[in-house]
Amino acid sequence: MTNNFGDDEQRKLDPSAHERRTDSEKTIQRNPHPDFGKVQASRPVWPEYPEREFTKTKDPDWKPGQGGNDGGESLRKDHVEIDPYQEGRSAALNYKLLISAIIPRFVGFVSTRSKDGESTNLAPFSYTTVVNHDPPIFVVGYSGGYDNAKDSLKNLMDTKECVINVISEHFIEAANYTSINAPFGVSEWSVSGLHPAACSTVKASRVKEAIFSIEGKLIETKEFESRATPGKKTSVLAIIEGTRFWAREDAINSERSALDPAVLRPISRLGGISYGRTTGFFELTRPDFEAAQKAGDLDNLVKPKVEGQ
Repeated sequence: MTNNFGDDEQRKLDPSAHERRTDSEKTIQRNPHPDFGKVQASRPVWPEYPEREFTKTKDPDWKPGQGGNDGGESLRKDHVEIDPYQEGRSAALNYKLLISAIIPRFVGFVSTRSKDGESTNLAPFSYTTVVNHDPPIFVVGYSGGYDNAKDSLKNLMDTKECVINVISEHFIEAANYTSINAPFGVSEWSVSGLHPAACSTVKASRVKEAIFSIEGKLIETKEFESRATPGKKTSVLAIIEGTRFWAREDAINSERSALDPAVLRPISRLGGISYGRTTGFFELTRPDFEAAQKAGDLDNLVKPKVEGQ
């Protein structure tokens, strides 16, 4: 396997590596506002929504075979085809497109500790999700390859341990501040003001402010190579098994099987520098084929699969 290096080792071999990662932010230009402070000041204050409000679905009277609930409006719109590898199309354009299209995304707030225990890292990663429950499996995507590993990835690979915390509304500013491009050795815990709490199965700390946290052990990693620039390593996928869950008492139900979203109030990642809140809810039951057939809902709709369907 290719050797992996963190910021300290990487700077000894290539002092410009950290600067290249910082410059990439300027290239991507996620922030579309020349003066974000001015834009922020012009916006209304943060609204406090009801604790939990359910509404009907958009079309409660929807029937099988009806299709969309927009009266066919979406069918009257045309699409454009985008080749991610088109000559002259930069990888940055694909990045900006995907983070604006695949939304909302859970933000994995990952805590790690170095192998010698002398250093820690705390950072948000929006390429994070759960992919299985038995065993509990999570994936986290890191930008850059093994030879330019961020501290979070280096710590994870060295110790095989981490904690994935869920970001809630009550500490969004602090969580965001951990992504600051501070010099090597500066503590994200300190600059954010967040508090570490002890774990049971890993040495890394969980975020005390987090309503839900997952202790995890690394199963394996997979490095990916650029299609546009062959030989350039662009990302690493980490597969992690959850070994312990931490849930705040006022958010979990009595059988410890569900969290109240009105208490969790999770934050999701959107495109650019935008984030989302989970403020409204609706419910949908899964249809049952036999029941729908017996009720006549599927009359003239049950047909064999054909090409294109």
